[in-house]
Amino acid sequence: MQLGRRALLGAAAVLATPALGRAATLDRVAKLLVGFPPGGASDIVARLLAERLSGTYATQVVVENRPGAAARLAIEAVKTAAPDGTTLLFSPESMFGIYPHIYKRTLRYTAEDFAPVSGVTQFGFGFSVASQHPAQNWEAFVAWARAQAEPVTFATPAAGSTPHFWAEQCARAYGIRLAHVSYRGIQPAFPDLFAGRLQAAVTVFGDLHEQQKGGHLRILAGSSPQRSTKAPEVPAMRELGHPELVATEQFGVLAPGGTPTAVVVALREAIVAALAHPAMREALGRMDQAPLGSSPEQFATRIRAERDRWGPIVAATGYSVEE
Repeated sequence: MQLGRRALLGAAAVLATPALGRAATLDRVAKLLVGFPPGGASDIVARLLAERLSGTYATQVVVENRPGAAARLAIEAVKTAAPDGTTLLFSPESMFGIYPHIYKRTLRYTAEDFAPVSGVTQFGFGFSVASQHPAQNWEAFVAWARAQAEPVTFATPAAGSTPHFWAEQCARAYGIRLAHVSYRGIQPAFPDLFAGRLQAAVTVFGDLHEQQKGGHLRILAGSSPQRSTKAPEVPAMRELGHPELVATEQFGVLAPGGTPTAVVVALREAIVAALAHPAMREALGRMDQAPLGSSPEQFATRIRAERDRWGPIVAATGYSVEE
């Protein structure tokens, strides 16, 4: 990727910064905080990225899982960290695009408290049931759900996440009733789904694809504009006559507000280089994650656009975590 004059000047500033090594690398360990438990898509992608950033952005980059409070603990920790590039956040954009609509009084951060660095990957979601569920496709599931006396229980990686509200949007579009069950990440929900204690799971498509390959569940529909190449038999909601149900999300990296521009530039360029590595692209492809490497400005614009998009959708559900 070609650097513009401004980026080149920023990179030159990095080389001149005492806290940085001679190869535009932090001379100490950097932490990449993830607000979800190990094993899910956010954790796996973060670890792939950290491995590639070690030795290029910092001497070592380690992932620190800090789940809790629907991923807000990790976000708040990065907000208050020193703006020196050693404490970073790896997060879905929904923590900034959706949370302001559900934590209107108690959210202790805004997107403006951070320095966006780059969108890392983009991905869609899937709506799934256990393999023993009677519904073999989305249309059959809708008919089954409409016949139930009680709302259909479903899990997502976090209450108030994009999968949560995408599922609610699907339910309204098809006239079915859903009841969200909160878990700390999607992995703890799978045993309940497979045992029949939970009726559906909605999460990152790649996480579901791996479970489908193992014969544990069936993906009924996807949120991306096109079908996944990993599961081409699964229809996209757009194909099913609902283009308004197209939804994607991005994982991205953010630094504490006030982080020097030179550090942000160095980190973003290291992310771009990491995403260009063939092994990284192959690993992301297996997870149905599309590499990005967007600029700080592009990532900030995306967060604002998602905040505007999901506001009316959240309001229509009446969902709130505050009394």
